[in-house]
Amino acid sequence: MRRYSRLYWLFLLQRLKILMEYRANFLIGASSTVSEQAAGLLMVWVVMRQIPNLAGWSFYEILLVYGLVVLAKSINHMFADNLWTIGHDYIRSGGFDRFLVRPINPLFHLLADRFCHDGVGNFAVGLTLTVTALRTLDVVVTPLTVLYLVVVVLSGGVIFISLNLITCTTAFWIVESIPVTRMVFELHEFAKYPLTIYQRGIGLLLTWLIPYGFASYYPASYLLGRDVSLLAWLSPLVAATLLIIAYRVWLFGLDHYAGTGS
Repeated sequence: MRRYSRLYWLFLLQRLKILMEYRANFLIGASSTVSEQAAGLLMVWVVMRQIPNLAGWSFYEILLVYGLVVLAKSINHMFADNLWTIGHDYIRSGGFDRFLVRPINPLFHLLADRFCHDGVGNFAVGLTLTVTALRTLDVVVTPLTVLYLVVVVLSGGVIFISLNLITCTTAFWIVESIPVTRMVFELHEFAKYPLTIYQRGIGLLLTWLIPYGFASYYPASYLLGRDVSLLAWLSPLVAATLLIIAYRVWLFGLDHYAGTGS
């Protein structure tokens, strides 16, 4: 673990050096996600202007749900965004082969190969929304509350990464995995709102099959004092289970990898 931590730090330093060579691009990339989230928030505001109480949820309560999912998404964006490019940038070009001849874990090498600075903007937006919502709703914030938030945000990030890893592994067979990954990833848009506003089937889907709900709705419900039973505490367990499944899927795909001949 110490060796991989040191290696990741070295990869990160090299990535930051590259980004600092093009500082304007760094700032534009980091701020572009802020603009994207602003557009999404504007849509929420417009909806809540017409429906001030959405299935029992106020604007700032929904803002808390929204902020938590953006925080979780930012973890994935910063540290695992390279999964999206595995087919196009690595397998198709033959560049993935270099990961297989180096004395480190290929998945670690893939993730460490690129830190995505765009996710910094997402993190700033998510943190701002979460803090604003908690303060406006007069939620009592204690050290345990902060610890809970840290755990669920990290767990949410792992859920995002795990789902992307499962879908991106299809690149070992079809090379271009982005359509498959996007099909699952875009479902997180539903998790920006309380699951109770949807039909039961969607709630079950986002709880037990593609569990984005554990990154937003269930933690937010607990913080707001809404009764969601033990589901509010299952985020770490769901994240750990999904990560194990995702890694096994990755290993299965790796065993069946064959170069494209590029």
